[in-house]
Amino acid sequence: MSQPTDLSARFARAKFRSWHRGTREADYMIGGFFDRYSAGWSEADLVWFETLLDEDDVDVMAWALKTQETPPHHDGPHMELMQRLDYVDIPR
Repeated sequence: MSQPTDLSARFARAKFRSWHRGTREADYMIGGFFDRYSAGWSEADLVWFETLLDEDDVDVMAWALKTQETPPHHDGPHMELMQRLDYVDIPR
């Protein structure tokens, strides 16, 4: 399997995982973040997101809402974007 195909598969898997978290709130927050920002991501960015997907939704949401301190391995520019919450568009 070629490298681009493998990377494409990882992006597809990350998209699926980001939109199937188990609660609608987490789906919108994490899936919306992926949809808004992932198009410009490098493989390193994807690795960061994949590790975020391994965390509990309650923790990710608390970090994004700034109600809990973000651990150093998730802190940085991506988490700052997630904390803005300007990517969440809830359909009516």
